[in-house]
Amino acid sequence: MRGLANKAPDAGPEPARGTHQAVITALAVFAALALFMSGCGTGGTGARDEGPARDESGAGAALAASPMASPLPSASDRPGQAEVIRLIKADPQVSAEVKRGLQPCTADEYPIDTSFGDLTGGTAQDVVVNVLTCGDGVGIGSYVYREQDGSYENVFQAEEPPVYAQIDRGDLVVSKQVYEKGDPVSSPSGENVITYRWNGTRFNQEYFWHNDYGAVVGDPPSPVPEA
Repeated sequence: MRGLANKAPDAGPEPARGTHQAVITALAVFAALALFMSGCGTGGTGARDEGPARDESGAGAALAASPMASPLPSASDRPGQAEVIRLIKADPQVSAEVKRGLQPCTADEYPIDTSFGDLTGGTAQDVVVNVLTCGDGVGIGSYVYREQDGSYENVFQAEEPPVYAQIDRGDLVVSKQVYEKGDPVSSPSGENVITYRWNGTRFNQEYFWHNDYGAVVGDPPSPVPEA
């Protein structure tokens, strides 16, 4: 009985000491959590409030700093009719005859056809200009201008009328109508078609062919012999 009486007082304090330690531990965790949250709110050295962290060095910085390829000029950046007219008239390579013929047909409308495309592989689109006559639309001059250091350079011209130039799948195609003696302007006998390709510094002739128009369009077909 004496042994039981002596053991009972020793067993009592154990739960109290365990409870006290649990309270201390909980307070320490709460304090640490409060300190961590205050660091997050400042946004200085703590964790970020929201969103993924940005990569501000290494590959991320290099990608951001690398320049993007410049696109071809939009339609609003292309030279308008007035600019093309000034370009032709100021070009010393254009003949005086073509310049004299470059007059407005009606009001401020000039007899020119202008197209844009990639012919020379430059950073800007090349400009193809055809100068025509007002009355019958005969081409009297064809030109290609290439943008170089902020200005346009004449890199091709053909002034043997009737002539007309156009862009075909990256090549320059020049058509020259052929007239036999007595042919009216509206009815040439045929045409020569020449394809030019840019070689890095100039246009070289790639293909040549001749089309013979033959019979006048609208003539009745020849009778087919019976079998």
